[in-house]
Amino acid sequence: MIDKLEFFLALAKAQHFGRAAEDLGITQPTLSAAIKQLEDQLGVMLVIRGSRFQGLTPEGEQVLVWARRIAGDARTMKEEMRAARHGLSGRIRIAAVPTTLAMVPRLTTPFREKHPGVTFSILSRTSIEVLTLLGNFDIDAGITYLDNEPLGNVISVPLYSERYQLITAAGTPHSDRQKVTWAEVAKLPLCLLTPDMQNRRIIDHHLAEAGAVVRPTLESNSMIVLFSHIRTGKWSSIMPLNLAETFGFAEPIRAIPIVEPDASHLVGLVATRREPHTPLVSALLSEAMTLAGNFGTTR
Repeated sequence: MIDKLEFFLALAKAQHFGRAAEDLGITQPTLSAAIKQLEDQLGVMLVIRGSRFQGLTPEGEQVLVWARRIAGDARTMKEEMRAARHGLSGRIRIAAVPTTLAMVPRLTTPFREKHPGVTFSILSRTSIEVLTLLGNFDIDAGITYLDNEPLGNVISVPLYSERYQLITAAGTPHSDRQKVTWAEVAKLPLCLLTPDMQNRRIIDHHLAEAGAVVRPTLESNSMIVLFSHIRTGKWSSIMPLNLAETFGFAEPIRAIPIVEPDASHLVGLVATRREPHTPLVSALLSEAMTLAGNFGTTR
């Protein structure tokens, strides 16, 4: 039953029999037969069939919820037994919003020093994608904003409060200032993250609070692209302080606090709310709590 539920989960994710079979490393007839057997066992149709996959039936959507829960419990049991035999090992999959990627080593490095058998997969994703991946059990944990948009049914560990800086080259307007207002920043040629990023929605909100409308001259979902354009001296940007510090900004790049308002937003680790968590996730949550104590309240 559990193997068939895993097959069903793969099909629901891929939305295509051929791709799901390829992901599972089995043949398409084997997958089709397993789904048919699952339907026979449950006494309902799970998949709308035609010449190709056309979606799940209403019963299929219900079974999908149960399949995620049952398969997740089975994986947790296997991990617990493996940890009991060999110690903590395996791969932790983390998705983080781009502005938090710079702090991820402060979580992963001490964790792996304690658990050398663990490896990591780190993805850069939007906040919405982080929650979707969590809900689909495609990742073990996420790093995202905790206090700006709804998180749903997750457990969270607050890590730090993100504060915002004008990042600009020396010799540009306001580069010699000790602080600058949001209204003043709005008048500069800005390069910002794309609107699908929550950081960008936060920035737009605070600019609107200051009575300004931002019209960036460059948008990207890559922090590297933004930094490279700042260095030309032709663009400025708005970024969290911890991110600017990680890139080692010094002259000729300045990081200037933005005030009026002096805004901050809480960033933390999120995981699916379930008991018990896998040993890997439990250990990661514990490490996040230690990091929160070492990080300080604002960065």
